[in-house]
Formats: sequence, C-alpha cells, structure tokens
Amino acid sequence: MTMTMATANPTQSRRRLLRLLGNAALLSLLPISLSKVDVAAFQFQFQFQFHPPSSQSGRSVHVDVDVDVAGRSRRHGHGNFVSFGGNNNNDNGENNQWRTTKRRVRIIGTAIAATANGRNEDFDFSTSSNNDNDITYTRSSIDGSNKSDNDIDSLARRRLLVLSLLGASTSTINIFPETASAIGTSSSSSSTATTTPSTTSSKYVRIIKPPLDERTYRTYTLPTNNLRILLCSDPTTTSAAASMSVHVGACSDPVEIPGLAHFCEHMLFLGTELYRGEDSFSKFLSSNGGINNAFTDSERTVYYFEMDGTLDNRVAEALLRFGSFFSGPLFTESATGRELNAIDSENSKNLQNDIFRLYELEKDRVNSEHPYSKFFTGSKVTLLEETKRQGINLRQRLVDFYERYYSANQMSLAIVAPQSLSQLEKFVSAAFGSIPNRNVSPPEDEWAFRIPPYNGSGKMGLVPAEKSIVEIVPIQELRQVTITWPIVFSSKEERMEFRLNKPDYFVSWLLGHEGVGSLLSYMKKKGWANSIGASDNANLSDFITFEVTVELTNKGLGAIDDVCEAIFSYVRMLRETPIPDYIFDENLQLDELEWRYTTKGPSGSYVQSLVTAMEQFPPSLYIAGPRRLALKETKSTLLSSDTPRTSFKSDEQREIIKTACSNLIGRLTVDNSFLTVFSKTFEGKTNKVEKWYGTQYNARPIPVSTLMKWENCASAGSIGLAYPRKNVFIPTESGLRVKKEPRRQSVPKSFEEKLKPITPPSIIRDDGIEGRWTVYHKIDDRFGKPKAFMIFQLLTEDLYSSPMKASLASLYQQCAADKLNEYTYDARLADLSYDLQVLPRGVRLTFGGYSETLKSFASYVTSKLSKNLNDMLPSNEEEFERYKDNLMRALSAFNVKQPYAHAIYYSSLTQKPRNFEYTNEQLVAALKETTLDQLVDYVKNLWSSGKGEALIQGNYDKEEALDIVDTIDSIISFKTIKSSQYPARLKALPIPVTRPGTNPTRLSISEPNPSNNNAASHITLQCLRTSERDHVLIEVLSAIIEEPFYDDLRTKQQLGYIVSSGVKAVDQTRSLSVIVQSNVVPAEQITAAMVKFLDSVNDEFLTPLSTVDIELFVKGLVDRRLEPDKQLAIEVTRNWSEIASGRFQYDRLQAEVGALLSITKQDILDFWNDLYVKERRMLISEIVPRIGPVSKKVPPRSSGYAGGVPVSVLGIDDIEQLRAYGESNV
Repeated sequence: MTMTMATANPTQSRRRLLRLLGNAALLSLLPISLSKVDVAAFQFQFQFQFHPPSSQSGRSVHVDVDVDVAGRSRRHGHGNFVSFGGNNNNDNGENNQWRTTKRRVRIIGTAIAATANGRNEDFDFSTSSNNDNDITYTRSSIDGSNKSDNDIDSLARRRLLVLSLLGASTSTINIFPETASAIGTSSSSSSTATTTPSTTSSKYVRIIKPPLDERTYRTYTLPTNNLRILLCSDPTTTSAAASMSVHVGACSDPVEIPGLAHFCEHMLFLGTELYRGEDSFSKFLSSNGGINNAFTDSERTVYYFEMDGTLDNRVAEALLRFGSFFSGPLFTESATGRELNAIDSENSKNLQNDIFRLYELEKDRVNSEHPYSKFFTGSKVTLLEETKRQGINLRQRLVDFYERYYSANQMSLAIVAPQSLSQLEKFVSAAFGSIPNRNVSPPEDEWAFRIPPYNGSGKMGLVPAEKSIVEIVPIQELRQVTITWPIVFSSKEERMEFRLNKPDYFVSWLLGHEGVGSLLSYMKKKGWANSIGASDNANLSDFITFEVTVELTNKGLGAIDDVCEAIFSYVRMLRETPIPDYIFDENLQLDELEWRYTTKGPSGSYVQSLVTAMEQFPPSLYIAGPRRLALKETKSTLLSSDTPRTSFKSDEQREIIKTACSNLIGRLTVDNSFLTVFSKTFEGKTNKVEKWYGTQYNARPIPVSTLMKWENCASAGSIGLAYPRKNVFIPTESGLRVKKEPRRQSVPKSFEEKLKPITPPSIIRDDGIEGRWTVYHKIDDRFGKPKAFMIFQLLTEDLYSSPMKASLASLYQQCAADKLNEYTYDARLADLSYDLQVLPRGVRLTFGGYSETLKSFASYVTSKLSKNLNDMLPSNEEEFERYKDNLMRALSAFNVKQPYAHAIYYSSLTQKPRNFEYTNEQLVAALKETTLDQLVDYVKNLWSSGKGEALIQGNYDKEEALDIVDTIDSIISFKTIKSSQYPARLKALPIPVTRPGTNPTRLSISEPNPSNNNAASHITLQCLRTSERDHVLIEVLSAIIEEPFYDDLRTKQQLGYIVSSGVKAVDQTRSLSVIVQSNVVPAEQITAAMVKFLDSVNDEFLTPLSTVDIELFVKGLVDRRLEPDKQLAIEVTRNWSEIASGRFQYDRLQAEVGALLSITKQDILDFWNDLYVKERRMLISEIVPRIGPVSKKVPPRSSGYAGGVPVSVLGIDDIEQLRAYGESNV
C-alpha cells in the first residue's frame, strides 16, 4: 500500500517534478518504457509497469509514460512531469479529478509509503520495445485457498464453473458455508431495488451523475454508527470493488513517532478478530480474482479491494472481511515486529528517488509546529530504535492511535458491484455496522486555522520559505525552477468555496498554456525552457500551494531571474487586464463535453475516487464535484442538474468564478513566493543535508534587488505575452451527431452472448500484396460517442536499423512535437490527439478525438510532418543541441531507476532481436555522435517510400474512411515498395535450454546507480509454444504461484519490499517471471530463495490442487477476458495490435476462454513439467549494488562468452553476443 503526499485525490497526488523528457518522440530511445500503445482514452502508454504486491507492498513502482491523454488536468502545460500517487487512475475520466489534455510524460511511483499486506495485483513486466508484437498480459491475482478433497468429478466441476459464468443462482454453491449462513445469499445479482431497508431513511439525496452513466446510486449514513455510505449498482459489470477512507493521515502522527499512521495502515491487513490469519484476506481475494491495496495521505488513509463480483455470497464475505479491518484488527506482537522490516525496506527503496527527496524538503519549509512538516513514511529508526530509546511501547501506541482516530463517524465507504442497491445495503449493515463510533472530531480541528503553515506568526520551518531560494542537487539530470505560492485559508467555509469554484484550475490553465502568446512560447524563443506546468501541489485542510514549474535549458539555468520575471509579468497581466469571458466559457464547454461523454472505468479505481470526493463535497456532488467546473449556480445554491451545459447558467455564475480567480491571482505576489531549483551544477557547492533522505542543498534569501526587479517586471505586452486565442477546435453541437447509435445494455449479457466475438474491422481497400494501401474500417456501434481514431503506418525498412538511426528517429520525433506544439495544444485541449512514432517497422501516425474536426486536424499535422520538413527541424545548432540535451538526459535517467527495473530490462533485452531494441549504452554513444546535418538527411527519406496500412474506427462510415485515406495518401505521396522490401516482424529470441545437471543462463550486472544499496534478482521461464492453450496455461500457473511466492519470500522470509510474479508476452511467446528487490540479502541469495521456491511448486502447490481450486483460478481469468470494453479506445488498441502484428485473430479473447474452459489438473501438471523440467528455458538476471550491506565485488563486464549455450555467469557486455546466438536459433 502506499502513502500519498498531501493531495486532493490519489489520481493527482504528485504532479510536481518536471521530467527531462520533452515529448513522446524521445520515448523511442528509452531502454525501458517503450512500446505498449494503449489507446485507451487515447492514452498511449509506453510503459514499464510493475505492480508489486497490492496490499502488502502496494503499487510501489509504476513507471507509466503517457502521451496525449484525453481530458483535462489541474496541472496545465507541457506535461513532462513526475506525477506521484498511490494509484494510476486513468480510466477515461471516471476517477481522475481532472484529466490531462496535454502531451505529458508522467512517472508514477508509490505515494510515499506503501502498505504491506496484500497480494500482487497485476504484475506487468512490460519492458517492451517499439513494436506491436510485444504485448504484456497482466492477470488478476488468484489463488485457491479452499483446499478440499477431489470429491467433484470433472463433469460436476465443469458445471460449477459454467453455472457461475452463466449467472445462475449461486445460493446452492456453498463454497463458504459459514458466510452463507451468516449473511444469506440472494438469488439474483442483477435484481433492482424495490423496497427501502428499514435501516435507512426513506429519502435519499439525489446524486448528480454523467448522462451516459446508467448505474444506480444511493448515499446514506449507516444508522448504527454514522458511517457515510455510497453504493453503486452496476448490473452489467462482473467485478465488485469497495474502498474505505478513514479521515486520519500522517499529519496525525505523534511527534515522537514519525510514520505511525502509515504503520497502522500496514497492520490493519495482518489479521482481525473475525479472520485471524495474517494472510486471510489476501488469500480470499486471490481465490476470487481479486486485488487490494491502501495508501496513507496527509489527512486520510484509503483502503480498497476489487474482485469477481458475480457470486453474491463471495461479495458478502469480502465485505465482511474488509469491514473487520476497521472493527477488530489484532495488531499482534509478531506481525508488528515483522512489518517494521517492510516499512524500512520501503523507505530504503525511496532514498534515491528525487520525488521523495523534493517532497521532504518542501515539508521542511513549512512551520515546524504545523503537522505537515513531519516525516510521514517512517523507518526502523523512527518506529523501532527511537521508540525503544524513549521507552515507548510501539504496539500499545499503535492500538492507541487506532482507538483514537479509527471511528465510523470519520469514515467513508464506497462500493461498486453488480448486486442491487438493496442487496448491497444488507451486506453493508452486516459487514460495517459493528465499526465503533467514537464520536471523534476531525483530526485537523486540533491544528487547522490555528497553526499557520508558513511564516505568518514568525514560526519558521527548518528551511526558509517566503522570499527564499532552495538549490537542490538531484539524483537524475534534472534542471528546473519552481515558484511556489502558499494559499492559506482562514476557515472551513473559505476552503469549501475554493474547492467548489476551482480558481486554481483556471489560473493554472492560463499560466500553463502553450499556444501563441503563452509563457512557454516566449521562453522557448528566448532559449530558456523546454516545458512548463502550473498546478496546485500540497493540498490540506488549511492551505494549498500553487506552483509554476519550468523545465530549463542550460541557457535557462543561467537566466533563472529572467525566467521568474517573465512568470511575474504574466501574473501582472492576469491582475491588471481582465481575463476575457471566452476563457471561462471555453473551459466550461470543454469540461461539459467531457462530462457528457464520461463512461465507466475500472471499478477499483472508481471507488477510490468516490471516497475521496465523499470527504470533500456535499452528497449530491460526490460524482460531479471532482469532475465538473462551476459547481455553484448562485452564491447560495449548488449545481443541481446532470444535463451537460453549453454555457454558464447566468452572468452571476460566471462572475462567481471570475471573482474567485481574482482573489487567487491577488495572492500570487513576489513577497508571498519562494523558489526551488534543481540542478546537478550545485553538486559540491552545497552546505546543507536534509535529515531523512540525505539530500544536498543550499538555502538562501533572494536578493532584495531581484525581488524589486520582479515587483517592477515588464508588462506582458512588451515581451509578447497575451491571453490565449479562441479555440477553433471545440466541436459544434451539430458535429456531435453519432452515426450509429449503440444498443444500450441494461442487464448483464449471458455467458453465451459474451462468447460471441465482437464484429472485427473489415477491409475496405486492398491494393494487393504489391499494392499501396490496405485499409481496415469499423464504424462504432458499441459506445455511442462522436469520436474516432485513425492509425496510419508506412511500412519501410532501414529507419531503425542502427543505434544511430534510432537516435535520429527520436530526435525527429521530439523536434516535430516541439515545432507543432503551438498549433496542436488547442487541439489537445479540445480532445484531439496525435502521436508520431518511428518504429523498427516504419513510421506511424495516430490521431484521435471528435470526428467533426479530426480529419482536418490529421491532414494539417500530416502535411507539416511529411511535406514541410524544414519547419519540423531545428533552425540552428543551438536549437539542435537543446533537443539533443533533452534526449541525453532522458537516457541518463535510466541509471537511477530501481534495481528491479534494471534486472527486468536486461532480461527483456535477451529476448529481443538487436535491431528491435538497442541498449542504453548504444543509444548514448550514438546520440553523442549525431549532427544536425545527419538529422536533415535522415528526415528527407522518412516519408519517401513504403507500404501503407490504416485503421479507421469510430464515428466514420465507409465512404468517409476511404476519403480520409485518400487525403492522407495525397499528402504523403510516398513511393510504393515491393513486398520483398517489407520489414521483418518481431520474433522473440529463445532463451537457451538448461540441460539436466547444468546451470541456467545467468546475468550478473553491477547496479548502474552507485548510491543505490538494493540488490535485485529476476527469473524468467520462457515458453515458446504459441497456442491459446499454452498461453492460458502459463497464466493459470502464474495465478497459482503468485500468492505463495509472495507469502514465502516477502511475509515469511522478509527478503524485501518488492516481491512479485507475472506473465510477459513477446511476440507469440509467454514467460513466467518472478522478481525480488532487497536491501537485506545479496542478489545470489535472492536467486537461491526463488529457485528453491520454484523447485517446490509441483509438490507444494500443484499436486494438492482440488478441482474447485482450479475452477476458481479459471473463472477469474475467464471473467477478466469477458469483461466488456469500457471505451472505444480499448477496442481500437486490440484491433490494431492484431493488424500490425499480422495475426488478425480478432476473437483471441474468446478463443482463450474456450481454452481455459477445457483445462484440467493434469494439463497444469504436464505444462509445469515441460516448462520447468523437460525444456527449462530459464534466465536469471541479477543486479549487484556497489554500496551497503548486500553489496559485492563489482561483477566483470564480460566472461569471455563467444556464443552457444552459456556455461558461466555472463556480464553486461555479453548480452549482445547472447542475443546474436538467439537470433541464429529463431
């Protein structure tokens, strides 16, 4: 579980650090986080995604690079920002408080501290390169916890599975009889509520919800204990999710025990009075296809889980178990002692992370008497050593903390499930009615509006704030300056007004704009900046911080005073020149368009967003509050309608927003500001060290002369700054017509209906194997949105045939994105997106958004890219060096990633052909040698020849689709190549077979970051078989071992904080992988422990499997595949993957379901025997730290390996030879 950093919600928790990646283009150079093109919400995710154990170690690392995300976000500007939070809630807007419209690169790491007590949710080893054949499959963590005898024959167990899939009554399937008797079961999961339970009021608050949301909601307060409840019944889903927010966080830590709130969050999972086993809840969830997690924020702690929701009695039991966390946790002595190791490992993992280091220094600038100034994560030092020194009984203080703050009247519960509202009410009463109501006041009543957060009363922080500058030495090659303004509230009423009016949204929208006349445009012309962002940051009951962050060039680093003066010039314009009404009107229009077409996302992330909103907004606004603007219709009345608006209801309503913005702008003064600068140039020149992370920094007052210069800054007009122009890309009402209305599904589909494949795209133009184009098309008949996607790929060889060409491709992508930015920024605000990728098999353009303006947008961008080549290239050597510097710093960031990421990366390399993914070292070396002349020559040939493939899907008919392709074709005007010139497709390289009595292939590599003291080991077991049966068998195996692997190495052996397992796909191969990162044992000991576990799999975990166990695993995987697509983009992604890879198996998911339904226990045993014994293709990738207690002698870079099956441990320089050997055996 995780611990966020004083944020308004888990989805926007840390949009703070500017990343040095300038745009999507340079992602093709990154050695990891490269290929998964997830068009969902037009969110192209080039992601390296690793979800460690969901509730025990949380989503502690999730590096997720998003490009062109649909929607809007509170942070505005060019999005190269590190975002920090416990959740990655990008689900088409349902969970994001504000969704990003801009091009951004976001790195999501754990919120500060992740809890310890759950299981691997989706472990996704996605270190894939730029191709469509490399697909990562994640799966729900499921594990058979009910080990009964094999007393059901195969026919009976098949009937059990199919009955549950068909949605038949489950009341007779008494898998958990004790729960059935305690709770009772309902005969239907999809019945509607017809009566009001006597436990609740007969009148419910009407909740405003999006027009396309057909789910039913109910909110009320549980009479027995005043617990706030929000129920959502969704008969069409197969999943159930619940989240509980406890209104207490790290700000309430006792001064003498930093980290106690976070430690309490960890401990709640480790046994309760009703379910005493420490892993009881996680085992139950894993046997029902479930995941769970939690995070501790400054003022709240959020717990959640998601699981299969089709069996009523299982949902009821899950809620009983979940509720027992809050009514009767055990806090056993043994668990308390062990879990301290998890806290300490987690803290150790974060010590080399710039996000955490910056965050701690931010808090050091707060008044030291304010609770936000505390160290939130905790460690063995604070929780064990210091408590012992002070004579504190840690367990008793843990119990005291729980009994003081964990009160039902300070909790909020949200549930989304297929059961009816009346069923859910019954479940809630049984599961949560016993949580004690201690009638406590909100914790912030002790300090909010009493203790000034900054220097207002002369109370200082450890580090100066107002009118001071802090210069920080980062771990990564970061260069950025941030101006911060504390916005302090005087009362709860003022805080609520701010939340309802959202002036920070509008002001950040203006400061972070990227169009003509913007701050970014001006700074780029001066050569100072690569990107800009504006948003709120810290977000507490009594204050927020508002920030503008600029990612600097080398030239900009030397002109920080001028950069800041430009920002104050823009603020002066905001203050002195009225903001035009159309700025407010257009933002409302765009916001309401998003509201109008908001559709469902994953239930797990949705419930988290709901419980956050339940603490921040009135009941009617639990859904709309975080998702709409202008929440007040008049000064005294709230928004009351679901209906999307096209304008403000009245001038008064607009004036409310304008007044709120003016009040905020009035606080953005020079005297109220402070600066933070990141740069490696400060190294060796600092005189201070931060206590918890060891960050080197300087703190000094800003010279009075500089402050005066900013006070008397130039007028905006004199330096070319102006308000944004009107946005011509906003669609008209007539342009929102849907060509083919979908048939709305109000009841769940039957199992047979789900097995029917979705209608695939059809070929509407086929010029033949030697011809010019193959065009695929499908008109949307499922989602009912006036949106579409266009994907054009020009197949051509030699664009990616060397590290030098890969570097030139990335430089071109970055240049093009930068040059197009002023034009495309408004388009992105209006939900039009584009993405340019140069790949091993050619160049690809992808467009998405509202169909009315998408064609003209795509035509313009394509013309600029393919015809106006000089306009897309650097105009001089200085500009070329700026782009080159961005890419070089991006590549250098690889060195400071976590050791587990390095282990996965090197393992992944061995399975990719050398011309599909180049090493980080190769790319760095090539980039150093690139010149502007080489880039110009490279781009001249980029669009000259090829074979065209296209997919047009969405709100276009066949004739329109053909016309679009003709238009793009006439613009590019490429020369058609012969089929013999088509580039080769990706073929996974085989890992050498480990013969009996020999050691597996093993890499031992020194950790690239000399300051990281963690070791890691990653083991891959590769399966080269390509049938659906083999693909699903390896997923079943992964589900079976996931729980015991974590329990053994993480919970029992305490080897490390990051412990997980999962399945990765490269081409048609699948690999089962396990990984551990540790700061307590060396890499070879981690490897030995993992191998020992794998040796025991057959006897310990496969042979004892019962038939019911197997069906539970199978059912979870089946349900996941048959869960309906949430949005058009998901279907487009899947279809394009089939087209680009040449597989064309559009019914893949249904075929895999068929394979799953036929699996037997013997199949599993035989498959494991083949995978691990008969044909063991095992690769071990170890990362050895250079410092700390688990460090070892630096491994040699090469063992002298010259090919063939390795007989010795390989070094980093042997990887290319191993790949060459693999290529000879494809």
